[in-house]
Amino acid sequence: MIKRFGLDDVVVEITKQGDHYNLEDKKVCLSADNYHHHSLTAIAVAAHEVGHAIQHHQNEKKLYLRTTLIKKTFYIEKLGSLCFYLMPLLFLISHNPILSFIFFAIAISSLLASTAVHLITLPVEWDASFSKALPILSSGYIDQADVGAVKQILQAAALTYIAASLISLFNIWRWLKIFK
Repeated sequence: MIKRFGLDDVVVEITKQGDHYNLEDKKVCLSADNYHHHSLTAIAVAAHEVGHAIQHHQNEKKLYLRTTLIKKTFYIEKLGSLCFYLMPLLFLISHNPILSFIFFAIAISSLLASTAVHLITLPVEWDASFSKALPILSSGYIDQADVGAVKQILQAAALTYIAASLISLFNIWRWLKIFK
């Protein structure tokens, strides 16, 4: 697929960090199972990640936005976690509920940012799966009888981002219950 779409500067490698496309290094990173096996899941996942490489090659702005947001959200989540841990300590030291409320608001905002990023990411993932990977795979990489199964695999992979958003929302709810 990489050769077929003129992605000569894209490399495929095995990783332990999970399947992903590294935009900065132009690498399709696959788990050992997906790299070495030829199951429908392995093929679908590899095609999906190549779909991201195609998005990159086509300079799709949503991919760049997603990558930027994910990087920033990582640091925002760390700040939010720090605020959650410092909040009780600051209250004990200062006895100022307003300061605790500010730290609580920052922490909750960081969780909301994570939820938003997962939802914003969904269209990019959906495009990589259904506008890129599925048509490519259907054009001769897989038997037509397997198209339905591959479609389900790609849909399940895309829905992990919805699940991640829901987990973020449940985390917010949990923290709100704790500090109620």
